[in-house]
Amino acid sequence: MTGKNATEMLQADRAGIARAARILQSGGLVAVPTETVYGLAARADDASAVAGIYAAKGRPGFNPLIVHVDTLEQAEALAEFSPQARRIAQAVWPGPVTLVLPRRDGAPLAAGVSAGLPTIALRMPAHPVMRALIRESGCVLAAPSANPSNAVSPTTAAHVAASLGGRIDAILDGGACEAGLESTILAIRHDASLEVLRPGPFDLRRLSEFGPVGANIAAGIEAPGQLRSHYSPGKPVRLAAGMPEADEFMIGFGGIAGDVTLSAGGDLTEAAANLYAALHSGGASSQPRIAVAPIPETGVGAAINDRLRRASASR
Repeated sequence: MTGKNATEMLQADRAGIARAARILQSGGLVAVPTETVYGLAARADDASAVAGIYAAKGRPGFNPLIVHVDTLEQAEALAEFSPQARRIAQAVWPGPVTLVLPRRDGAPLAAGVSAGLPTIALRMPAHPVMRALIRESGCVLAAPSANPSNAVSPTTAAHVAASLGGRIDAILDGGACEAGLESTILAIRHDASLEVLRPGPFDLRRLSEFGPVGANIAAGIEAPGQLRSHYSPGKPVRLAAGMPEADEFMIGFGGIAGDVTLSAGGDLTEAAANLYAALHSGGASSQPRIAVAPIPETGVGAAINDRLRRASASR
């Protein structure tokens, strides 16, 4: 917080965006919708503001942040873009893809953004509210998900208020997020190879012209979402459940019903959009455990299962 006792709830209209921009310019923290999840934004060139993100979330200092830009020119001022990287950026931006690239020497970024790494994670979001906020504030914005570290990510303003209310300056309410999963993170290596550090809602087949995309084999943390235990609803989660046990809140999918369902019709895109809301519901339920129906490991189902495996990991 920056001297406030309560978190302002702002509508995502011109006046609300202008107010949020002033808060950011002064070093404050604002939760803002994107097409993936709500992000907790601060100006990326202000070390104190970036430290505020880590403090509000309880985020470990080794876990880097994603910087959001409005233009490719802004991105190129922060990272070294090879011709290949520039073509990929033009192909996937704006959209739910974060690119991990070498950080440019002298880039006007707080050191905490990169968590000591020589790389920077960059994204140009497609959501009009986030894009308008970047333009109105005149700042590129560091913005991890707007939730306590390791907890379930927020897809509505109410989710943010429930977990960070009183700890941040404002929330821009832009309604529910469309994709419902954090961005796909793609590292572009010096040898021109491509490596997925975090699966997400982007269809990687669209990158086939740039060569094969490998899986992450790095032992260390290079980008957000790589912690083994993450996205926790605060109680044990059992995966691939055909039916619930007596003490379980059931999250259904397809032909398997539940207390809530990700998609009764078995639509994986719908399931991704509903995943975190379902986990929030399960976490708030009276049952001490959560069960989740099997999710196919195809398309965006791979990203859904990645989040569920981390949510169910022992702590």
